[in-house]
Formats: sequence, structure tokens, C-alpha cells
Amino acid sequence: MPKMKTKSGAKKRFKLTATGKVVFKQAHARHRLISKPKQMKRKARGTAVINESDAKIIKGWMPYSGKGA
Repeated sequence: MPKMKTKSGAKKRFKLTATGKVVFKQAHARHRLISKPKQMKRKARGTAVINESDAKIIKGWMPYSGKGA
């Protein structure tokens, strides 16, 4: 049986944790940082977890994510 296809944009932008949550990099931390507030830049440093309703869609784009079916 051939490999399943993956959305290449999703595999570049999202990762799955061991518990099955979807993690992504925060936006607004790349360029034009002088004009952005300190608090915004501080919040954009790390990663965040996507809520479950959106995570269902992304798990469908990543077929070997252990979604079930």
C-alpha cells in the first residue's frame, strides 16, 4: 500500500505532542519589531497549543497523527 499524502504546509507549521495536542509557533515575531509593543513581542516568543476544534482539522491534514481513522 502506498504512503498517505500529507499537506506540506501543515507539516511545516504544526507539530503534535505526545498527548496528541497540536502546537504551533506564535505569529508577529519576524520583522518590523520596532513598531510592535514589548508585550506583543514577548507573547510571540514561544509556541502555543491550538484549541481542540481547530486541531481536528489539522490532524486530518497529517494522516499519521494517530487520529484513528
